[in-house]
Amino acid sequence: MRYSIKDGVFVSMMNGFTVDYLTPFLLLLGGTVRHVAALSALPHLFSSIIQIKSPDVMEKLRSRKKLIKIFILLQALMLLPMTATFFMGSYRVAVFIAVVTLFTAFGAFLMPAWGSLMTDLVAEDRRGEYFGWRNRVLGTVAIVATFIAGFILHQAERVNALWGFIAIFGAAFIFRLVSWLYMARMHEPELERKEEDYFSFRDFISGFKTSNFARFVGFVAATKFSVNIASPFFAVFMLKDLKFGYMTYALINLASTATAILINKRWGVHSDRAGNLKVLRITSYLVSFIPLLWLINQNAYYLFFIQMFSGFAWAGFNLSASNFIYDSSTPGQRARCIAYFNACTGIALFLGALTGGWLAERVPAGFFEFPVMNIILISALMRFMIAFFVPFKLKEVRQVEPVRIRELVLRVLSLKPLPERER
Repeated sequence: MRYSIKDGVFVSMMNGFTVDYLTPFLLLLGGTVRHVAALSALPHLFSSIIQIKSPDVMEKLRSRKKLIKIFILLQALMLLPMTATFFMGSYRVAVFIAVVTLFTAFGAFLMPAWGSLMTDLVAEDRRGEYFGWRNRVLGTVAIVATFIAGFILHQAERVNALWGFIAIFGAAFIFRLVSWLYMARMHEPELERKEEDYFSFRDFISGFKTSNFARFVGFVAATKFSVNIASPFFAVFMLKDLKFGYMTYALINLASTATAILINKRWGVHSDRAGNLKVLRITSYLVSFIPLLWLINQNAYYLFFIQMFSGFAWAGFNLSASNFIYDSSTPGQRARCIAYFNACTGIALFLGALTGGWLAERVPAGFFEFPVMNIILISALMRFMIAFFVPFKLKEVRQVEPVRIRELVLRVLSLKPLPERER
């Protein structure tokens, strides 16, 4: 497991040097709101489509680790041409979006195999605690990396911001190669597969009315759709409308990540005991409030604290959603369940970004100072509708402790002591 952590450290460093800076680089290339929507939508769509075949490729290779290693290398190679797109004239925006789409798709293709491998290595009753701890460690690394990348861009901006992007994307390439070296050393348990474990994507879709897992996927996909109507435009909102610098932009984004790191393990411990579904019900309401809070005030200090609240809410939602998949599937089905879950949520993210881009060009500012604020409001209202109706139609898939929602929240916040685990 120590090689998994070392692999994760360098993946987090790569993500810290890329994820939050793809949109700023697109804006440097001359991208518009429409291009920002495409940058968010197309990678999700392409990743969703090809990921459906990931379990089939894994089974043909008869190895999860072999698939992961191949696609780590392919993803790393996509980092090399990113900054070169600056010199491609009128085609540079389109080529950059295409490169990012491949970069994202190669990273997504290996995730079902990675999830299947990791859950075979972690005991079922400790997954929430372990992945919560793992997320805390790797999240800390990502925060430091994101801050360093922001500082590099801040310094480079005085001369030429392009040199800053060349530096951070080049470093990300090296980080991904180092992660490959550690992944190559990981232990891989033998993959057990039975004929009854197979089910096609069509079988999965047809079970939406009767399958608890399919309904769960529908709930998360609907949430992601409503979120991504506005999510791609927060970078534009901060950098273009509010005129924040790269350092302010980085610090506001880091507030969410830092809070998620601090709270991840506590969400994990309590989701192990109270159930992932109860955590999802709570956090689906909490994430609905986030866009509304952005509308109240746009002061940078205020937004920093709002992002702390965002990190608290999303840490519980994302961790419990992942663990719900692991609990709902057998080892032989797990890679396929992860692939189909990611395919559906990816398509939802694509449609959300597409809808947001369409609205961004047509919705006037109205009562707000900036038009994007109307899109943020629409996103909030949709999140509340989904949180109110959907989660209560789902069922927990394992035996958990009966805990009231208020009591669970207080425990996570450490305002109420945690009872000893029965042994």
